[in-house]
Amino acid sequence: MTHATAGKTVRIHYTGTLDDGTVFDSSEGRDPLEFTLGSGQIIPGLDRAIDGMATGETKSVTIAAAEAYGDYHPEARQEVPREQIPAEIPLDLGTMLNMQTPDGRQIPVQVAEVTETTVTLDANHPLAGKALTFAVEVVSVA
Repeated sequence: MTHATAGKTVRIHYTGTLDDGTVFDSSEGRDPLEFTLGSGQIIPGLDRAIDGMATGETKSVTIAAAEAYGDYHPEARQEVPREQIPAEIPLDLGTMLNMQTPDGRQIPVQVAEVTETTVTLDANHPLAGKALTFAVEVVSVA
């Protein structure tokens, strides 16, 4: 039986849930997720949890925020005067936008709050600060 180890190509089916049971992602109805174990293609905690699993094996594992998308950082929220945002930019709550830093880097931000005068943009990953539980099935290891 083949076991998942660093450098091997692993294919998994998974369902990810939050503490309240809300499903945030799943491979259900899709092809299995394929990645190279240990390469940084998936979150670190899940990468470690899959290490050593055999083809056909299933497991449920909870990953702490620090081993998933990191802790939530309030300083990553920025309030911007509404008039500085072009009128054609959608400002619906949860909309993902790209913001350019002074040095030219693009960073994804989410519209977190909108008032008549300001828009609050959040550069935290939407799952930052949250523990994530994954039900995983290893489909293949090559």
